[in-house]
Amino acid sequence: MAERMVVVGGDAAGMAAASQARRERGPRELEIVAFERGHFTSYSACGIPYWVSGDVAERDALIARTPQEHRERAIDLRMRTEVVELDVPGRRVRSRDLSDGSESWTGYDKLVLATGARPVRPALPGIDAPGVHGVQTLDDGQDLLESLAGTEGGRAVVVGAGYIGVEMAEALLKRGYEVTVVHRGEQPMSTLDPDMGRLVHEAMDGMGITTVGGAAVTGIRTGADGRARAVLTEDAEYPADVVVLGIGVEPETTLAAAAGLPLGAHGGLLTDLALRVRGHADIWAGGDCVEVLDLVSGAQRHIALGTHANKHGQIIGANAGGGYATFPGVVGTAVSKVCELEIARTGLRERDARRAGLRYVTATIESTNSAGYYPGAAPMTVKMLAEHRTGRLLGVQIVGREGAAKRVDIAAVALTAGMTVERMTTLDLGYAPPFSPVWDPVLVAARKAVTAVRAAGV
Repeated sequence: MAERMVVVGGDAAGMAAASQARRERGPRELEIVAFERGHFTSYSACGIPYWVSGDVAERDALIARTPQEHRERAIDLRMRTEVVELDVPGRRVRSRDLSDGSESWTGYDKLVLATGARPVRPALPGIDAPGVHGVQTLDDGQDLLESLAGTEGGRAVVVGAGYIGVEMAEALLKRGYEVTVVHRGEQPMSTLDPDMGRLVHEAMDGMGITTVGGAAVTGIRTGADGRARAVLTEDAEYPADVVVLGIGVEPETTLAAAAGLPLGAHGGLLTDLALRVRGHADIWAGGDCVEVLDLVSGAQRHIALGTHANKHGQIIGANAGGGYATFPGVVGTAVSKVCELEIARTGLRERDARRAGLRYVTATIESTNSAGYYPGAAPMTVKMLAEHRTGRLLGVQIVGREGAAKRVDIAAVALTAGMTVERMTTLDLGYAPPFSPVWDPVLVAARKAVTAVRAAGV
């Protein structure tokens, strides 16, 4: 008799796990049942801002694999069906069909939790009013586009200035909106140190985006029709025809918590290197609902990225299907853009290093994305953190124009390898005038960091 694997969640991690498990074992050996409460599977939520902006013409371009395609691979995928309870001792899940409300229990031999993350939506007056939108799912994107269709060229307020916030600011600017970004931080992009975030702020202002920092939102003012009309802070009011929330996300672990599964300080599920939930040999978890090991600081982190979710799914599917794979951790690499400005970071910020008890030095340099004499050479700023005395690379942040963001991958590899900044200066990187100065900006920063380490002494 075939074993049964139940997957809760039909996006990146869940369906990657189901697909990989099916490659490992055929239908006669392993039955796979997957539950997804939404209308879509295996799609790129990261692409929603570019769909909203019009850079991506159609919603379906963001879908990697449809429900029917999964079913053709012998995966029993049940759409618009929400798992509402985990019975771990009984090895079963209770699901509800959202079309008719009927409920049923499904037993499992192996359970995969890929419940993702939920947008942070503070309990503020007017936060659920028409015209206030999140951008977590394709349904959210469709709702936002329909809202924009009725307010074309009006005023938009984005709440939050992280990755989603700045990407949505760009999308709305491209659609002809007057855009204001309201956020609580000292500078936009709190994933950067404030000195690097200031560069983002200056660039956004230059693009015509009004950026208001240090502003805590207290509510949404609505009109007589109940629709959002303004975003309120303690000191001001920002008129809006549409409001987009980009405050961030948190792990969706409501089911796991109710079932008594172990959660970390950030609310995410805790797993071992094979992505098994700690203390449960036949339950795996991956994607935005788990915490991961930071290879630089040694701490647990919650990082919601599709890159990690897909890797998690592959590893879970291999293990649940009888193979073997592990996920060692992350270094915290992320890239984004707002119009022509590219933003990247990997490793630790200064406050992360302090929190981890690390002594460090910093080095910041200004360079260009190509040889200075090459037509179109554009500025780039690179900031590097290195450990005091040892010179071990701790983190890199980059803000610049075309060709800036993906340079962070050099640093990501160096961090994963545990390299020192001195060792980095000898890296054999590609060079030609259209692509880089003779000394790549990352290596220039490494050279300056070496000098800072030596100057700091013992």
